[in-house]
Amino acid sequence: MKTLIGGAVAVLLGIIGIAVWFGAFLQILAGAIPPVLLLGGGLALYLGFDELKDSWKKNDGEDAPVADDKERIAELEKELADLKK
Repeated sequence: MKTLIGGAVAVLLGIIGIAVWFGAFLQILAGAIPPVLLLGGGLALYLGFDELKDSWKKNDGEDAPVADDKERIAELEKELADLKK
């Protein structure tokens, strides 16, 4: 109950504060938006580039099985088929 009353008082004071100091609020907002966009855009670029590098690795065939692995897979599949019989 204390939290509810405290939250209501904080909201009321916030509304009054924005109404009284609306010009200052807009200045703070105008000063805060560009850095937030810069940091968010930088993070998006980093994550996108990291995902792109991962897709390049998959396309290069580094994750693909080599010839020895393919032979071993074929042997194991044959053994599995024999065990199912």
